[in-house]
Amino acid sequence: MQSFSYWIGMAGITAFAVTAVLVLAPKGIDLFSATVLGIITAVGGGTIRDLILNVPVFWSLDLNYLWVAIGASLVTFFAESLFTRREIFRLMLYVDGFGAALFAIQTVDKSWAMDFGRPLAPVILGIVTAIGGGLLRDVLSGRQTLLMTRELYATPVLIGCTLYVALLAWIPDYRSAAALCCVGIIFALRAAAIRWDLTVPHWLMTKVKEPG
Repeated sequence: MQSFSYWIGMAGITAFAVTAVLVLAPKGIDLFSATVLGIITAVGGGTIRDLILNVPVFWSLDLNYLWVAIGASLVTFFAESLFTRREIFRLMLYVDGFGAALFAIQTVDKSWAMDFGRPLAPVILGIVTAIGGGLLRDVLSGRQTLLMTRELYATPVLIGCTLYVALLAWIPDYRSAAALCCVGIIFALRAAAIRWDLTVPHWLMTKVKEPG
């Protein structure tokens, strides 16, 4: 029987593959290119994580991850015509937030179990993994990355990962419940930011004076 973390990872793979195809949909991309970007986006963050942890890359040990990414990409490619361009953009943001939440918590769980730099490193690695696939997707598709905007993107992940580390330290016997709770918190914060256009306060942004 597969672990709870395994299924979180599979859900994250699906979510990020979907976002990749949704991002490319308005560009009129072909099926092969959409599938390739879907795979890269789906496994990109986890690949970075495993390289940092110095463990075998997860999808090389279980090809089901790649098959799920391919399947999700294909389904999304043929289903995207059911939505308007505005609906596709909004849907992409929500699915991206869900995928980021899943990967962040799965990574914290994995690195915590390995005793990798507790307690700070699991939080940092969770953030890197959560945004890694999305960064690759945005760079390869030629769009501005969500990380480089004022949107609350990485902040919800930071909050959720920090809380999960605290719960793992305080109530380790309730690991699965804590994981679900933190996934929900990250997604809820990200969804609220999308719904009500919540942004980072101006005083937390860099300011460059104009010449003259």
